[in-house]
Formats: sequence, structure tokens, C-alpha cells
Amino acid sequence: MPSPDPKRSALMARVRQRGTSAELIVGRLLRSLPVAYRLNVRGLPGRPDFANRSRKWAVFVNGCFWHRHTNCSKSSIPSSNAAFWTGKFADNRRRDARAVRGLRSMGYRVVIVWECQIRDIDRMRSRLSGVLKAARVEAGQAVDHRGVVVNVAGRRRR
Repeated sequence: MPSPDPKRSALMARVRQRGTSAELIVGRLLRSLPVAYRLNVRGLPGRPDFANRSRKWAVFVNGCFWHRHTNCSKSSIPSSNAAFWTGKFADNRRRDARAVRGLRSMGYRVVIVWECQIRDIDRMRSRLSGVLKAARVEAGQAVDHRGVVVNVAGRRRR
């Protein structure tokens, strides 16, 4: 696989990994709920942007471009060296999926907040509130995509 242009590499290296505007908005939203959390938690798969180990939840704030948000206009592929970027983005998606699987196998509820979803603050607040304040999930329990605990048959736990 060919390496990217040095100018492009320098440009992409300046892209923030932490402290992005989307992360700051989600952080303010979490403080307003209020829920306790840690930032960029080492020792957890994928190093979530926000996490609470005792309540067993994790939040990833993903940029639509880097993490390939499906059907989002921000997830375009650069025209120069498209083969490199396609491979890079595929690796990012695999790494993200591995981190989410690892956390869920540990009993964590995982929320992925996409950069383009930040605009609707009220919807984001209700989504985060419901998932993060729910009862703790024990290791081995199944959790659906909204963080709701389900039994083996796929029904919600009452």
C-alpha cells in the first residue's frame, strides 16, 4: 500500500485527537445530567472518551470522517491516494468494533456519539440520560444498541 503524500501527512497530523469541539459539547452535556465520568480512560478497550467504571458505561465521540459514519456527508474519501485512505478507514472501523465488543463483553453499556449528531442537543441529552443512568449491567448480560439489557431470547428485561 503506498504511503500518503508528506504534505497530506503533515496536514492530517494536525487534526486533534482529544479536546475536539464535539467532545467538549458532550462533556458539558454529561455534566448537566449530572453523571460522574473520567476522560480518555486508559485500561479500557479503545480508551473511551468518557467512562464510568463503577456504573459500567462508556461513551465514544467519533468524528464522521475518521470513523466512517454510514450515510453521512462528512465521511468522504480523499481523492488523492484513495487506496491508502480506504485501507486506513477500514482499519479504523475494525479497531472501533473490537473496542466496543471488548467493553460489552466486560458488561459495559457503550454509546457512540457521532460528530453530526451533536447539533440536536435535546435528543442527545435524552439518549445519554436514558442509557447512562440505567441500572448496572453485569458481565455476560446482553445489551442492545441503545444500551438496554435484554435476555437471551432478545426481549427487554423488566
